[in-house]
Amino acid sequence: MADTRTPSVHFGTDGWRAIIGEGFTCKNVVKVADAAARVYKAAAEDAGATPEDPGVLYVGHDCRQDAHAYAALAAATAAEHGFRVILTEDYCPTPTLCWSVAHDADAVGGLMLTSSHNPAEYLGVKLRMADGGASPADFTDIVEGVIAETDEQGFADPATAALAELEIQDVKRALADRKPLASLVSEQAAETKPVQVKDLMPPYLDSLRQLVDADVIRQAGLRVVLDPLFGAGRLYLADLLREMGVTVEELHNAEDPTFAGLHPEPIQPWVDEGLARVKELGYDALFINDGDADRISAGDAHGNFVNPHRIITLVTENLAGRGLPDTRVVSTVTASQQLANACDALGLEFVTTPVGFKWIYSEMEKGGVLVGGEESGGIGLPGHVKERDGLLMALLLTEMMAKEGKDLGQLVEAANVKYGTFAFSRRGLRLEAEEEARADAVLAKAPQPDEVCGRSVAQMDTRDGVKLVLDDGSWVMMRKSGTEPLVRIYAEASSQEDVDRLLDWAEGFLLA
Repeated sequence: MADTRTPSVHFGTDGWRAIIGEGFTCKNVVKVADAAARVYKAAAEDAGATPEDPGVLYVGHDCRQDAHAYAALAAATAAEHGFRVILTEDYCPTPTLCWSVAHDADAVGGLMLTSSHNPAEYLGVKLRMADGGASPADFTDIVEGVIAETDEQGFADPATAALAELEIQDVKRALADRKPLASLVSEQAAETKPVQVKDLMPPYLDSLRQLVDADVIRQAGLRVVLDPLFGAGRLYLADLLREMGVTVEELHNAEDPTFAGLHPEPIQPWVDEGLARVKELGYDALFINDGDADRISAGDAHGNFVNPHRIITLVTENLAGRGLPDTRVVSTVTASQQLANACDALGLEFVTTPVGFKWIYSEMEKGGVLVGGEESGGIGLPGHVKERDGLLMALLLTEMMAKEGKDLGQLVEAANVKYGTFAFSRRGLRLEAEEEARADAVLAKAPQPDEVCGRSVAQMDTRDGVKLVLDDGSWVMMRKSGTEPLVRIYAEASSQEDVDRLLDWAEGFLLA
């Protein structure tokens, strides 16, 4: 049962995130790692593991300031509970951590230090289950309860308490001197095992090679621009594509924890430089990943933004042609009508969930899912790992271009003809306290208007905020973000003008 006390660290839609040096501190990292390890250990013991050897925990991290040092601190904390901890040697994408956990029979879970698409000053922790999937709410609720207990009573283990008092500079000095962090604390638990540092990338990258036809790609003579936005996908995807014979130009691939002021979110305006470059070069596609490379968006040869809605449709079409037994496609309530139409045409069952990949993961656990994806660009194949993978999606799109003999823009146009053309946009509203209170009241009451922008409301969905589907199939949605302090509004219609009108209406409706 979830603890009713208020913990100092809260988990949102996918993990805990805070500003480095403010909320994201050594003490809070130790709190999270200690609580997660205690919950993982209890579950492992319930499954038959011994307290002395509860299993393996993986710890990974992205490219943010001092991420490796914080990850090493989390790893040392988990080791105090008897886990055999494997710490990534260098930065890695979140899907790498997830795949590594899922393909290690002794692994009980993983901690990924990342704040995904948030600005450079943020860092956070994502918790992953034994199958590599996102931790469900009932798991993180228990972790929060343990954190609340620590807030009240302090750490149960003296060595863990000592780790929590370290400063990040202490950790960095120890790592530079090749000293185990356990050597920095005076009292060490007898069951503490050394943390193993390992390069997680080679086996993961080899798994990606097995999921596409490299020979077909090699023969196609494709050219792409990549923009990892200074994130954890940098260099890895570029090298893999070049190995397959693709000509690659990669932007924003330097080691720069400030991200040069860019937000590592694959949406405009952060993708504009990549769009300009692919248009200038006339290459076949632009692929953009977010800060931990579990999301993707794209651009075509003319510099047009290709949003994740179109990508999910194309990936679904690619996979449907492989004769796989799985027939369910899962997306969120913000999914495009185009995907629903494609599933209908391809004989696939279409399922929607609230926003957040953890809900898609829950459907993947039930089985029969071919692909699951969300509007924000997180798309995954449960046959690979029950998690999003932006690198794999880029490879699948590359393979599809090679097989069809078309560039990305031509693939999108073909899908528009077959499954319908739709425009989509979203806005993030950062509200003052009074405005936020009004918006909260509207979302809580969920009033259903008779019409929106002159169209009758045909359906209302309140599973996650408020979604209004109109009589012509267009829709508008309003919900509070689970990862940032803002309200998001979304709209889809047959034209961008109609989308803008729907977004304007939603903003006025929330703040009236």
